[in-house]
Parts: sequence; structure tokens; C-alpha cells
Amino acid sequence: MDPNSEIVFDFPPFLRLYKSGRVHRLIGTDYVPAGVDPTTGVASKDVVIDPRTGLSARLYVCCPSASTRRPILLYLHGGAFVAESAFSPTYHAFLNNVVARADVVAVSVEYRRAPEDPLPAAYDDAFAALRWVASGGGGEPWLAERGDFDRVFLAGDSAGANIAHNILVRTRADPLEIKIAGLALIHTYFWGKEAVGAEPTDPAFREWLETTWGFVCGWSSGIEDPRVDPFRDEAALRSLPCRRVLVSVTEKDWFRERGKAYYERLRASGWEGEAELVETEGEEHVYFLSNPNCEKASAEMARLVAFLTQ
Repeated sequence: MDPNSEIVFDFPPFLRLYKSGRVHRLIGTDYVPAGVDPTTGVASKDVVIDPRTGLSARLYVCCPSASTRRPILLYLHGGAFVAESAFSPTYHAFLNNVVARADVVAVSVEYRRAPEDPLPAAYDDAFAALRWVASGGGGEPWLAERGDFDRVFLAGDSAGANIAHNILVRTRADPLEIKIAGLALIHTYFWGKEAVGAEPTDPAFREWLETTWGFVCGWSSGIEDPRVDPFRDEAALRSLPCRRVLVSVTEKDWFRERGKAYYERLRASGWEGEAELVETEGEEHVYFLSNPNCEKASAEMARLVAFLTQ
């Protein structure tokens, strides 16, 4: 069989990997340019953070912005570690709306994705972006002149939320010049060997999730890895280095139980910060990206904005 047509790993709805090494992504492949958004008036531009790895980001600011320095948001997009982009129409629209409503300076990170660059590449890129922010962004004026480095927030959805948690944990061993004010985990990608709460127990389903985790790690890690199962490292929860955490879950998401358990175990761990759990009824994983104008998506956006600005 032609190696360009023989599938060796099928990961719906995200991608197919062929024997030749060719990767065919099925979603999140469209790109939109930075600029001034005609609907919100938010301005954006792209910056290269590390030419060696290709790490880049899209920056967003309100135009005009408040005269005072504004919180800084480092955002990590979702896509199961293999799909989507900081430059996609989906995330560009989402960040425009967040910035318009919260008047934050946002840094949306374009990290490397599996399978071409398996984990920990995405973690390393995200941490490098956070270090870049912490050091003042190389003098980037949108950060240097508008950002409040005492109010830096990490946030992400799905795989991006997983990345946000893990780079925050990493700051304990590799301290930065700033302290993180808050962490927002939206429908976060956590899993584990044993079912938690009302998680699906079907062996085939759980095996599929274990297999996909192995795939994004380049088969170097199993499902008991604390990067995907944070309950394997309770000490990391207890010493989570931020003051506030927002956990968002939704009723029809198979990651819902892990998100709720994260919130509950964080509060029970002895961590001294303030945690909040928000649950949306009747919706599926990251519904707000595909239906951003629905009433529930508006409520979820309002909660995130309040978290970033209170």
C-alpha cells in the first residue's frame, strides 16, 4: 500500500497520521491575520519569541485602552495537543472578545503540536512564553507600557488548560521574576487510570483516551503521568503558586468529573488560595467556541472576565 495513503493512527476529529509521516489535520487549519478587529476595536499583532524553535504569539490590546496598566493574560488554546492554533479564526475571535470585555493585555501562545513535536514541546514552549512575559517581553511596548506585571493570569481551554496548570506547577522548581495572580482552567484535559466520580467506565473508551495520551507524548509516557493526572502529585496542588483558581466544567463533557475533582482536591489539600467552580448545564466540551453568542457562552465569558478583573 502507498505509505502516503496508509493510516497508522486515526485521531478523530483532529487528524490522521500516515505511514509516510504525513499528518492530515481535519480541523483548526484556517488562519486569520492580526490587525484591528472591526467588531470590537481590539488590536492584535504577531511576535516571534524564540526563532530557534519557531515559538510565537499573538498579542491583543484594547484600542483605546484604559490609562492605567491592565492585567496580563497568557492564553493557551485547546485542540488535544495536536490541532488548532493561536492564529485560527476560532481563537482569534475568542481572544478579541475576552480582551474587549476585560481590557487585558493578552498573549495567545502558538506552541508546537504533536505528533511532529510531541510533549513536552508544548509545555516547554508555553513556559518559554511565560518566561518571556515575566522578563518584560523583550521590551515589547504593548506589554512594557500597558501591562500590569503584578496581575498576570494563566488560562486555557481543554489541552490548553492542562498546559496552563503544568507551567504554573513548573514555576515552583523554575521560579520567574513575577508571581501568578490566577489560573483559569476551562474544560480542562485531565484523565487517569481509575475512574473519578461519574466518569465513563467503559474499558474501550478509557483505553482510547490512554492511547491518545500516549500518541501526543510520542509513546514516552502513560496515563499515570502527573501532567495528565494531577492527583498523582498532591503536593503540587497544595503548593500551587497562585492566589486564585477558576475551574469551569460543563455537564456533557467527559472531562467534567476531573475538573470538579481538581477543584475539590485543591480546596482540601491545604492550599491557601481562593478557588471557584462554575458548571454549565446541558452543554458539551468547549461549546462556547462553536456557539459563542448563545446565552450560556455569554455567561461563561462574563465569569472569566470577572475573574480577570476583580
